[in-house]
Amino acid sequence: MSKRRPTILLTGFGPFPGVPENATAELVPEVAREARKRWPGFHVETAILPTEWRAAPETVVDLITELKPAVALHFGVSSSASGFTIESRGENRARLICDAAGLLPPSEKLSPDGPDVIAASFPARRIVERLRKQSLPVSLSRDAGAYLCNAVLYRSLEGARRVGRPIKCGFVHVPTALGRKSKNSSAPTRLGWEQAVSGSLEIIAATLGRPFSA
Repeated sequence: MSKRRPTILLTGFGPFPGVPENATAELVPEVAREARKRWPGFHVETAILPTEWRAAPETVVDLITELKPAVALHFGVSSSASGFTIESRGENRARLICDAAGLLPPSEKLSPDGPDVIAASFPARRIVERLRKQSLPVSLSRDAGAYLCNAVLYRSLEGARRVGRPIKCGFVHVPTALGRKSKNSSAPTRLGWEQAVSGSLEIIAATLGRPFSA
């Protein structure tokens, strides 16, 4: 019987109020295609999450529980990002903002009995260093916001703890205007589409502890 390949889970988001086209819905599948070529020893799974308070975190927890991936990387967009923003932690809080279904979060806490903060388990600082060496715009963040991006990161980390095996989980923000011209973005993007793809692959490589050319 052949040994099962370890899994890399990549997720993005669908549209939400104010963002009718979410760049990560296109970015994640493209990055996945390239990742399968570069790391054939891994199974690469993708999911585009509905931007909904209940469905997105529940879907992520179900995927982590089922797949038990070695790596779970989540991508979302931010209007304040001009390049990659590497999130270093998730917080147990939810702002009372409507999701894509027009619904508010069930509670101001994502997990009633969970810790206030969970540190991301992917190597956030190492990722920043490696992206800078590639001359890519990147910053390290301690605040993933209190919308669905933070919710997915927090619940992903919480779910990974329950699986009982090491899972490197993290969240990456890219500019809302990535891949298109937008006059409404508060921060003009310095990140082009090809850079976004190559940088995302570098993030995977850093998380796996591999050189980019591996």
